[in-house]
Amino acid sequence: MIKLMIKGFAYDVSGSPIILLTDEEEEKVLPLWIGMLEAHSIALAVEGTELPRPMTHDLILNICKQFNAAISEIIITDLRDNTFYASIYISTETATIPMDARPSDAIALAIRSSAPIYLKNELADNMLSISELIDEETRKEIDKIFNMKDFKKSLH
Repeated sequence: MIKLMIKGFAYDVSGSPIILLTDEEEEKVLPLWIGMLEAHSIALAVEGTELPRPMTHDLILNICKQFNAAISEIIITDLRDNTFYASIYISTETATIPMDARPSDAIALAIRSSAPIYLKNELADNMLSISELIDEETRKEIDKIFNMKDFKKSLH
């Protein structure tokens, strides 16, 4: 399996959000088109924003905690008809249970629970080479933006 990291968001020409997942070496990227609400939920989690009331993904984690369960990992498992599928693995004291999920919901839970995100090796051909998408100068600028965001967060 390929471990994935969240690199950021992009938007297509219609304004639809795309979450960008990279391999650990940041050589390849898996773009996933997601809904606007899911993008918002993921962005809040990435930024560490705390809300006065739990959102749906927070509620799911709260339920897991009440039953002494935890999200152990997320695996993007399949691609059918241009739609990715994922499984959320929920671990209890006695078992680990896979739950079918949309990748966007699985990613939102992974961020909130610090669970790793994986892509099945069979789906690696769906990843794009970053060097084919952007040049080295653009990549450095993107890295500066993300590092600046982390720097600003550390000031608060």
